[in-house]
Amino acid sequence: MIHPKPVTLERSGVRLEPLSREHRNDLAAAAADGGLWRLRFASVPEPDQTDRYIDEALAGLDRGEFLPWSVRELTSGEIIGTTRYHDIVRPIGRIEIGWTWYAQGWQRSHVNTVCKWLLLEHAFDSLGCQ
Repeated sequence: MIHPKPVTLERSGVRLEPLSREHRNDLAAAAADGGLWRLRFASVPEPDQTDRYIDEALAGLDRGEFLPWSVRELTSGEIIGTTRYHDIVRPIGRIEIGWTWYAQGWQRSHVNTVCKWLLLEHAFDSLGCQ
């Protein structure tokens, strides 16, 4: 059985911080970089819907369904996107990684690779996922 809980993960200039309402303005700005909410293949909030997006993610955390993070790029200090574990099945040690998006200015950079590395390492080495 796994027990995912909010934790900060950091490596190679990227920090995953437990998502909070304090990230609202930064996430709205990140979503506005490139008008990401217009993309059909990503779940990105319109800037004025960021509060709802965060509230839904935190409600999923409370239900044990999600473990959401904000993504901070450490050179700039900016919150540049978000990612999460979802579809968590504690008894069998299963999680999925998704709901990931980054400001357009950070797409096709090192950020996604580092985030996935952090999430996979935490899942297997810390949580004991199979």
